[in-house]
Amino acid sequence: MSTTRPYSPGDRGPESEAAVADAPAERASGTPAARQVRRLSLNGASGIVPLARDYTREALHAWGWLPAESADRRAAAEDVLLVVSELVTNACLHAEGPDELHLSTDGKVLRIEVSDRGTGQPAPRTPHRAGRPGGHGMFIVQRLCLDWGVVRSPGAAGKTVWAEVGAPA
Repeated sequence: MSTTRPYSPGDRGPESEAAVADAPAERASGTPAARQVRRLSLNGASGIVPLARDYTREALHAWGWLPAESADRRAAAEDVLLVVSELVTNACLHAEGPDELHLSTDGKVLRIEVSDRGTGQPAPRTPHRAGRPGGHGMFIVQRLCLDWGVVRSPGAAGKTVWAEVGAPA
């Protein structure tokens, strides 16, 4: 679903800077899992798309998504890598380049956020034409994700495009 809501339904907003990075996704006691967070600065980096994919792959390993035990788990991890590639590529092509990649998970949903300085509004190409090259990034994001949207900071240039992928069963 294309949306400009800053957060998905039920989300309490952005993580605080004091969020715990790489806390265990599941606890033996059955208590709710802590949110795991990773951030990568992309400002001024070269080879941004492969860098973002490699960083995301490392996070997926740390969070137990990889190595995948089944075809469904492998597909979920590949979906995350593709969504990261699409969001970072869009920031490269349609904004002034990405500033930061922010990944977080609560064990059930993985949230991907890409911040940039662009003023444009990402949207799936309408109508979608499968045979034409280019312009499919947000259509792919829309199809692979539970939800996605855009957050704009009041009084500041740029935006954060976010997308959420369900954790593999």
